Amino acid sequence: MKYILNIETATKKCSVSIANEGKTIVCIEIAEEGYSHAEKLHVFIEESIKEAGISYKDLVAIAVSQGPGSYTGLRIGVSAAKGLCYALGIPLIAVDTLKALAAQVQVESGLIIPMLDARRMEVYSAVFSADLELKRAIEAQIISEDSFKEYAETLYFIGDCASKCKEVLSQPNFVFLVDIVYPSAKEMSAFSFEKFLKNDFVDVAYFEPYYLKDFMVTTSKK
Repeated sequence: MKYILNIETATKKCSVSIANEGKTIVCIEIAEEGYSHAEKLHVFIEESIKEAGISYKDLVAIAVSQGPGSYTGLRIGVSAAKGLCYALGIPLIAVDTLKALAAQVQVESGLIIPMLDARRMEVYSAVFSADLELKRAIEAQIISEDSFKEYAETLYFIGDCASKCKEVLSQPNFVFLVDIVYPSAKEMSAFSFEKFLKNDFVDVAYFEPYYLKDFMVTTSKK
């Protein structure tokens, strides 16, 4: 039995799962308009451990969503994961957020475009094949009517910015799967176990989330 705790906090969804050898056995999550990760994350971790019928000492690793995504959300998730790894003496695994989001799409052909909102018309995006092979690296890009026109395949768009992008991306081969909005710890399970088997760990002391853009601090006008 190889239990891994998966933590996903890159978006408005706070999601925690327990997986046994790559299979999700428990998942507790909530998506709220106001970020509640600081209040909910540790509660969800405790509840998921209890529901799985295990203890913390049964965990062989902690996996965390590495971004891109919300600066605050990522910091909360990574801080929690690091603390548990230190306390339990187990390794830390980083899972790509957009790949985990793309894993929610089940298609036989075409390309999957996971996108997360980066404010205004900017998004964090990547391009994956139907079998989740990375076809274009993660970028912070400004969406225009010319975006993705170089692809002739059917493109499946998912993520939390579908509504604003649908008005601009209107090519006939563009399909918006509006029910797939946020990444979940459920889809992290297979990826984290694969990395565990390869000893593909990150340094607990020095690992930083993949923010993609510098965090900008703004001053209130009040």
